Amino acid sequence: MAGPPPDGQPAPDDGHLPESALVRLGERGFGIYVHVPFCAARCGYCDFNTYTPSENVGSAETWLAAALAEIDLAGTVLAPAPGGLPRVDTIFVGGGTPTLLPTDYLARVVERIGDVFGLTSDAEVTTEANPESVDAATFARLRGKGFTRVSLGMQSARSHVLAVLDRRHTPGRAVQAAQEARAAGFAHVNLDLIYGAPGESDDDWAASLAAVVAAGVDHVSAYSLIVEDGTRLARQIGRGVLPMPDDDVLADRYLMADEALTRAGLHWYEVSNWAADEAARCRHNELYWRSGDWWGVGPGAHSHVGGVRWWNVRHPARYADRLAAKTSPAQAREVLGADDRRVEDVLLRLRLAEGLPLSALDAAGRAAATQATTDGLLDPAAHGTGRAVLTRRGRLLADAVVRALLT
Repeated sequence: MAGPPPDGQPAPDDGHLPESALVRLGERGFGIYVHVPFCAARCGYCDFNTYTPSENVGSAETWLAAALAEIDLAGTVLAPAPGGLPRVDTIFVGGGTPTLLPTDYLARVVERIGDVFGLTSDAEVTTEANPESVDAATFARLRGKGFTRVSLGMQSARSHVLAVLDRRHTPGRAVQAAQEARAAGFAHVNLDLIYGAPGESDDDWAASLAAVVAAGVDHVSAYSLIVEDGTRLARQIGRGVLPMPDDDVLADRYLMADEALTRAGLHWYEVSNWAADEAARCRHNELYWRSGDWWGVGPGAHSHVGGVRWWNVRHPARYADRLAAKTSPAQAREVLGADDRRVEDVLLRLRLAEGLPLSALDAAGRAAATQATTDGLLDPAAHGTGRAVLTRRGRLLADAVVRALLT
């Protein structure tokens, strides 16, 4: 995962982890995230750690050499675990736009992960892609190199909404790309949507939902537009050029999405994600939501192993220089205490359709869960069996429910 780093403690130059972090390594699964920082252009709403060609941050070849070196480092750091190196359940190549790189570069990263750790027999190997960066031949090459899942950034089916978001593809290209991926043999294809963009109407959003349903994909992610500080979109809103997204509109759009996708046979398994069946779920993201272990490879990537979380330096050149010098690229880290881990567990697992056991809460939290059930935010049937599961209304207020359960 990549994003703005929090404050933290200094990270050791050799990447060493305390023994306590390695004791149960991989018990909740183990994945590897690979961050490719390159984009053809920066979308106006995006605050990810990405760079365009004009920023001249180094070559793809330099990035590849550094990424391979970090995978080797991960193997060295994790080897002392009592059970040895865990086999990798999931790989997620994100960005940025990974498919701007030659397919062979992405394949070499996957191959190195397999060489160092080994992959489970049913490993999920995902790459993100922008629709304009791929074609039928690209998908065929990716499938031939062992990728099992593709996640395409569609965002909207309306050209004026795409323009507000600074997306470069045409409205129909994402659906066409999804169909090309299925034809190339990808059983699992995701389309990402964003709702609530300035100028988007109910009809626009309905058209986007209809388009993803018609595409025949088995997974859809739908996220409300978040205005991040420092982005072009934030500056436009600050100048009054565009209006701020309205919370009531965002709630209505979410309900429209849930109704349309459920009708089409896609069922929510996390607040912002719908899948046709269990096999179609994104297992890599489930690893995050269930507080599993993962190593993040790449500039700005975040990692978590046994309650230790760290994040790499963000600039690609500095990242590559550190690895070339045989030094960990970690900028800083934090060691989570038992209470921190409990809070994160509640925050993340409550977002899942399976919810969390009431036993994970303290007495005040269980009392709050009872009240939330009375208020229609948690499912009464699930509560009766000892679990806290969000209702549809509860999903709209998930953050508030989490706060109540943790007070």
